[in-house]
Amino acid sequence: MKPIYFSLIYLCTMSVYANSPLPDNRHVSIQGSATVEAKPDLADISFEVEVMKSTTLAAKQELDKRVNALLEGLNTFDIQDEHVSASSLLTEPHIIYDDEDNPIESGYIATRSIIITLTDIDKLNDFLNFALSVKIDTIEDIKFRSSKSSQYRQKATMRAVRNARNKANMYAEAFGAKLGQIYSIDPSAHGSRYQYGIERIEVTGSQIDSAYLSTGRYLQATITFSVSVNAVFDLEVE
Repeated sequence: MKPIYFSLIYLCTMSVYANSPLPDNRHVSIQGSATVEAKPDLADISFEVEVMKSTTLAAKQELDKRVNALLEGLNTFDIQDEHVSASSLLTEPHIIYDDEDNPIESGYIATRSIIITLTDIDKLNDFLNFALSVKIDTIEDIKFRSSKSSQYRQKATMRAVRNARNKANMYAEAFGAKLGQIYSIDPSAHGSRYQYGIERIEVTGSQIDSAYLSTGRYLQATITFSVSVNAVFDLEVE
């Protein structure tokens, strides 16, 4: 009986196996995938503080005042020092141009970026209101994540492995073969995505619009952890 070779590729190309040569014997190559959904329990909030004054010193002093007011209120939201990171202070002249395109210094700008991790996201809306109230006027980004992300990825990986084996079994039986031992495993991809996003919020001027202080929900419904795994199994053919 002449030997029979066949390979089933599911949602992938042969390039996936470039680093894992396929066996010379009968085999089936397959891709398994799985997702796990979870509720976020952490939020990384990125702020940018920018102040413009007539002198560099005045800009720095006003910026320090705002940042210190923010930091002094963190205990109210159970935020520890290790959950705060800040960039160095930057200052630069504010340049405008006259009708003849000549540069004119119209003051000085001081900026600083701050990232704060909120471990109780039920307090997210109140915390944003507080930050805006102390003139932290730009919320650059809010990223939601899970403190158990490694466990969720592991769970998704195990599901992807089972998915690959089940597919391989199904195809082997359909072709009248029996699934043999595993030949190679290639974890091809994993990642996480959010179901919803958040827009950049910026409040300018001396007055804070009441719309920004009204109760709102910024929390994504779920985080989806996805994993794909490529596997090659030997086939037994009678």
